[in-house]
Amino acid sequence: MNESSRQPKFLEAYTPAAYLIDAVALDVALAPKGARVASTLTLRPNPVAAGGEPLVLDGEALTLDRIALNGRALEPGDYTLSPGKLTIHMLPAEPFTLEIVTRCDPEANTELSGLYRSRGTYCTQCEPEGFRRITYFLDRPDILAVYTVRIEGDRDTTPVLLSNGNLVESGEITGTGRHFAIWHDPFPKPSYLFALVGGDLASIHDTFTTASGRRVALGIYVEPGKEDRCGWAMESLKRAMRWDEERFGLEYDLDVFNIVAVSDFNMGAMENKGLNIFNDKLVLARPDSASDGDYASIESVIAHEYFHNWTGDRVTCRDWFQLCLKEGLTVFRDQEFTGDVRMGPVERIITARLLKTHQFPEDAGPLAHPVRPASYIEINNFYTSTVYEKGAEVCRMLQTLLGRDAFRKGIDLYFERHDGEAATVEDFVAAMADASGRDLTQFMLWYTQSGTPELACSLDYDPHKKIARLKVSQVVPPTPGQTSKEPMHIPLKVGLIGANGDELPLNIDGEALPDGLLEVTEREQVFEFHDVPAPPTPSLLRDFSAPVRLTTSLDSDQIEFLMMHDSDPFNRWQAAQTYATNLMTAAARNGFDEGSVTSKEAVRLAQALAATVRDETLGSAYRAEALKLPSESDIARELGRNVDTEAVLHARNALRAKIGETIGETLTEIYGAAAPRGEFSPDPESAGLRALRNAALDLLTATETQDAIERTLRHYQDASNMTDAIMALSILSHVQSPVRDKALADFYERWQDEPLVLDKWFAVQARAVRPDSVETVRGLLAHPKFSLKNPNRVRALIGSFAQANPSGFNRGDGAGYRLVAEQALAIDQFNPHVAARLLGAFESWYTLEPRRQAHAKAALESLAGQELSTDSYEIVTKTLGGA
Repeated sequence: MNESSRQPKFLEAYTPAAYLIDAVALDVALAPKGARVASTLTLRPNPVAAGGEPLVLDGEALTLDRIALNGRALEPGDYTLSPGKLTIHMLPAEPFTLEIVTRCDPEANTELSGLYRSRGTYCTQCEPEGFRRITYFLDRPDILAVYTVRIEGDRDTTPVLLSNGNLVESGEITGTGRHFAIWHDPFPKPSYLFALVGGDLASIHDTFTTASGRRVALGIYVEPGKEDRCGWAMESLKRAMRWDEERFGLEYDLDVFNIVAVSDFNMGAMENKGLNIFNDKLVLARPDSASDGDYASIESVIAHEYFHNWTGDRVTCRDWFQLCLKEGLTVFRDQEFTGDVRMGPVERIITARLLKTHQFPEDAGPLAHPVRPASYIEINNFYTSTVYEKGAEVCRMLQTLLGRDAFRKGIDLYFERHDGEAATVEDFVAAMADASGRDLTQFMLWYTQSGTPELACSLDYDPHKKIARLKVSQVVPPTPGQTSKEPMHIPLKVGLIGANGDELPLNIDGEALPDGLLEVTEREQVFEFHDVPAPPTPSLLRDFSAPVRLTTSLDSDQIEFLMMHDSDPFNRWQAAQTYATNLMTAAARNGFDEGSVTSKEAVRLAQALAATVRDETLGSAYRAEALKLPSESDIARELGRNVDTEAVLHARNALRAKIGETIGETLTEIYGAAAPRGEFSPDPESAGLRALRNAALDLLTATETQDAIERTLRHYQDASNMTDAIMALSILSHVQSPVRDKALADFYERWQDEPLVLDKWFAVQARAVRPDSVETVRGLLAHPKFSLKNPNRVRALIGSFAQANPSGFNRGDGAGYRLVAEQALAIDQFNPHVAARLLGAFESWYTLEPRRQAHAKAALESLAGQELSTDSYEIVTKTLGGA
């Protein structure tokens, strides 16, 4: 390993490139073992750089055949080849042309970065630094150029040749059996957005007419025989295109928009300009093989990658420290889209749950970093929940503080100023500040300070003055590299609820507060509400208005009151989550006390949930969310330290069983009333009914009675769609009954030749909470359908076990840690990106009780003694050193 690659890079050390590239002409001749890439670069000295410097190009896994400057072939003394670099000396002071011919080996490229060949299809992945594996280049996001790409390949094996932009020309190469296609992208883009695909692909096509009347040709390309599974993706794309025009006034700008779905892909999808490349699990859907969750994910990710056309492509990021500028903003946009086309309150619950489950632990652990990191060793490791999900919350807070209209004006100004440029977070926030007239200096701390702010709130009532005083204090805890924090600018939405459940008007200093928005900017603040007729119950952090941890002085009676009466849908759901979490953490805190979760308080929770699910005005999807208890990870997060994962598991299972037993009659009624009618439809209402029915089934089966288990088996056997089948299989996977093995065997028999569905079979077993889960996963590693070189299969089995089976991964004898460490080490030899992702599961090891902590530390120390990639080295050393 090159030690220089392990040196951290710093935001403050950013300097502009010495040269700019205005145009790129690529001629790519595809061949499995030796693809030939001829690049012609039009360069000029950067006027803001010092001048007279050599040109240093990035390159990895390349063979250099030829290099010429302004048509003159360079001699070895004119340039220097070193690991990862090509340095060219003595360059002219005026614009010049550089011709470089290289060869690479797509078939040997197991990292799936750059140009690779998988299952007969040539594909590229260039974000963040994959273009340097195709040709020598200034492979950094602030180098924007116009690309013209000629691709040639064998007519029989690569009849489809695609790249960015619009197709200019195509034809046969006489007498060779090969053909070519020339693509031109008129919009300057960085190298990470370059894309190329060549293969024997089937496709479906449609058109979209933009608001200005332009006709855009749409295409989705997949492996032959899978065309019938692309309809939902195409519908989702057209919905996203129309929504972006209506909500943000953003119209598509090319003549074509293509999507290619491939089986072997390290990421979910990639937003390359005009040619999005997707992991096929986020494109292919059919009722018998895709669940409602799959349909929702496809809709969301198709939209996300399309929205990048403006927030990421037309305006890109100056450097990789600004990654949140494109990802956080685009996640926010896809969340808004999903909230509009589905049910907004449910989408808010889902996003908040995701943030709390994944990002809050990241913020509290050794891998904590700001939304915009100040340093990194390997940029691949910063495609994190903090950058994406917390980055989205930062954009949402801006919209909350400024109002939707001013936020839209800020977006418009941002594009007006920076279209065709590589921008920074400061550019984005400055556009928001200038458009709204607000001072956002303090708000910038959300981008630069790591850690989850903690808000403590208490309400006092003065019956004589009819004043309710809300005291708010904030603390931002220390994180690695940041021990002292400044107060944040936090939007806090609140409401006051009277004894009869009515919303009370909010009046501060004679001013009405119709939206209930308070702005917390100091360590300690007091807000006085006047003309409050009687002691109210406060509803705090409505709509999850900021990504903070909230503690209040509310007692269990007040929390139960909010469960029944809060008009804010999010806070009504959150009240039930808080009530359940309090019960389970009490039970798990010192071993496992069953009495804490079978008490009268548990019965009160169950009855409140029953009242919620009987209220049909709330919508099926919302009622389904109400029935889902906090996860084991949620409970562990609240415990903080000395976590016994086995006690956490027992506490959660006991409460689930108590709820299923207490309101079994209501759940049975719900299960029957939500039975499917007519043909399957993925629309939100139909999906909500299935979700509600399956949530009721899950709690009924938690009682582990024979009747409940047999009902779940019938649910599996009668399932007419994948949603019901996989939910029933998942529920059965946890039970100690022969029906589990029967259902698993049946599912495998049906779907063994469908890779995406078989991934579900592997994942269900990896997540199954059983004493022998480690042994089950080890056995499946030897299954003939498993391969360490298939990222989807690795994520399904090893990733699901490490991330979604806390009791298995954290088993008391340390076997789970050893299993994941061994497999990550093996994968690291050929795909560091996937390996490093798996190792992120160790991030909270230091919060465990001493025995588990020792086992986890030993596994990490064993890894630290191995020869690791830069990706895995950074994760392991930070995880060990930051605890």
